[in-house]
Amino acid sequence: MKRISVIIPSYNHAPYIEACLDSVYFQDYPDLEMIIVDDCSTDGSGAIIRDWVDNLDRAVTSHAVRYDEANDAILRREHRRYERGRKVVYMQNPENRGSTATYNRGFRAATGEYCAFVVSDDICHPQMFSTLAGPLDADEADFTYADLFIVDDAMRILREFRLPDYDFEKCFCDWYLCGVATLYRRSLHERFGYYDETAMADDHECYLRFAMNGARFSHVAKTLYSARTHDHRQVGLHGSARFEALLEHSKALCLKARQWREGR
Repeated sequence: MKRISVIIPSYNHAPYIEACLDSVYFQDYPDLEMIIVDDCSTDGSGAIIRDWVDNLDRAVTSHAVRYDEANDAILRREHRRYERGRKVVYMQNPENRGSTATYNRGFRAATGEYCAFVVSDDICHPQMFSTLAGPLDADEADFTYADLFIVDDAMRILREFRLPDYDFEKCFCDWYLCGVATLYRRSLHERFGYYDETAMADDHECYLRFAMNGARFSHVAKTLYSARTHDHRQVGLHGSARFEALLEHSKALCLKARQWREGR
């Protein structure tokens, strides 16, 4: 069983961070390392994360187990809420460094053979990592990605985003279509570098670099992730000016992919 390291970069997602952390913690994959990196949040996210980490050893819950007819009582069994024995690492940046540097700090601390990052307001579905690990374990791919839901703050599903089966032209030349539900070999970073901290479309640039250097990609046609959209919030990438800059960078990366394809 290969260890999976999941990097969770956090910045000003206080209403969502606990649900995100729970969705990673309660994955059905046995050997999972969580590396949480807070980028100097100003909304209390750091305290929420510290409380969540502290509660891993003490939070309890209970469930009904038997009806005691003689005493007309429903008996309950108490147990620890978090009992899967995850390795959890929590770090705070000494100053605000931005999302890409925050990813990279987490990836450099990772010990798993496979790795991914999860945005701190999103939700991983319970079988996400066990499903994405399959093609990696079978040595059929170096990088796997899955379909996703786009949801609002109330977790209403606004659309199901079904991605194409992997083809360099479809996924990198037409547009960036590898999504955010990903898992890949950590050795790709060791071979081809980490996320470019000057890149606005940092995941697009990094995964294109992996593809151009021969990494094998595989699409898993299952919906395994819920990404939040925030029409009323202007935080991080959701700010209109920053998102427009990201789109401009992605357009340039599509042209780079086309030029590379044509030059082969």
